[in-house]
Amino acid sequence: MFTCNLCPRKCSVKREALTEYGEGFCAVGETPLVARAALHHWEEPPISGTKGSGTIFFCGCNLQCVFCQNHEISRGKNGKLVTVEELKQIYRNLVEQGAHNINLVTGTHFIKEISQSLDKPLPVPVVYNTSGYESTESLKLLKNKVQIYLPDLKYADDTLAARLSKAPDYFNIATKAILEMFDQVGKFDIGDDGIMKKGVIIRHLILPGYLENTKKVIDWVKDNFKDGDVIFSLMSQYTPTNLCEDDNLNRCLSREEYEEIEEYLFDSGIEDGFIQELSSASEDYIPPFDLTGV
Repeated sequence: MFTCNLCPRKCSVKREALTEYGEGFCAVGETPLVARAALHHWEEPPISGTKGSGTIFFCGCNLQCVFCQNHEISRGKNGKLVTVEELKQIYRNLVEQGAHNINLVTGTHFIKEISQSLDKPLPVPVVYNTSGYESTESLKLLKNKVQIYLPDLKYADDTLAARLSKAPDYFNIATKAILEMFDQVGKFDIGDDGIMKKGVIIRHLILPGYLENTKKVIDWVKDNFKDGDVIFSLMSQYTPTNLCEDDNLNRCLSREEYEEIEEYLFDSGIEDGFIQELSSASEDYIPPFDLTGV
């Protein structure tokens, strides 16, 4: 048991080992709770490659967005408790299956155990896949252990962040975290095989009806990084979950909205990045959280 202040929430609650439940915002105990560990083919091309990314989905979340597509595990307990040694074995299994990397999804609340599991270098890069709502102090636990950071930058609008994720300080926290990530791993490096070796990919999901938020995110990336520094991934896959009462969020992105943001991104001058096709908005891209590989 330990008093947890690992994330920006700083709940100061006691989190117990070997339990699925916790009293903090993330609502999980101390021992990692994993819902799926398998090759994943739906990340950005330099991450998924041809063989897939060795992706491990952790349960619980310190953000709890009202539109979360993975709400089955971010809010539920649909996972299996695994020790640090078992986590290491999961890494080995995925590498043996041909994974281009080990991709740790939403592991913020287990960052201490993740750091312990990476005490020895892996033969493939480690990807830390996060909502962006991270403490810079906790991120230092991953220095020299993670080669690729894959953070979201969900909001530049504090009012929106408060309403949709109960995180009115999200933009300030996430931008500081992203700068810490870049400081740790430096400019991105993609090998001749098209697979990323190191670097930062900043993701942003366009929310229907909130285009100004997206434009401010694009502005921040443009103002804080030069060509060759980071990759910006603009995502159009928003899919309604029927969990929120916001009319905008109960529909997919329109063609007009998509084209407006696409033009804004092109005009910004950001050249290193990806734009999802509008057809990516589908529940087909949400994997089954059925304890595969755990």
